Amino acid sequence: MDTKKNIHPIYNQSIDRDLKQNFLNQKAKVIWLTGLSGSGKTTIALGTEKKLFKKGYLIQLLDGDNIRDGINSNLGFSDADRTENIRRIAEVSKLFINCGIITINCFISPTKKIRDLAKEIIGKDDFVEIYINSPVNVCEQRDIKGLYNLARKGKIKDFTGISSPYEPPQNPFLEIKTDKLTIEESVELLIKSIDPLFKL
Repeated sequence: MDTKKNIHPIYNQSIDRDLKQNFLNQKAKVIWLTGLSGSGKTTIALGTEKKLFKKGYLIQLLDGDNIRDGINSNLGFSDADRTENIRRIAEVSKLFINCGIITINCFISPTKKIRDLAKEIIGKDDFVEIYINSPVNVCEQRDIKGLYNLARKGKIKDFTGISSPYEPPQNPFLEIKTDKLTIEESVELLIKSIDPLFKL
């Protein structure tokens, strides 16, 4: 039995996204931060969220650990599970932007294929790719959780940057080199770059 025959979406009956954006006085976008574990994605996102909120924007931050602690708690780190992880996140992000809410997403999202999947679901005009770039050795030095050490000992399988590859974005909207910039400088650079995108 094809269960999809019993599904009848009401997207076209819901309040229009433009009306919601006008209500919030902002244009919704998905700011997608990608990079290695320890590159600074979450720290930059937290600082950016706070400063944008003070400027009057309504924002939802979606972080890898939070998502895997909740909606994606049943997923592992195989290629299939990583793909499903990103698919679900992209669908959730799409719900937020259709409500006029800006989302800042912090996910390793290690391959071009997986990021292209997110862009396809969200829509290329709403997907803003930010590459948080830091060399592996610098990420390891920052790793207070000891994950890189465990990965090198073979105690964590499929760990990006060690036993699983990371494919850097070739043409991101913005690249932030966190081995060269402080967190404060990184946050300011990100805000300066994305703030114009939220203007109606």
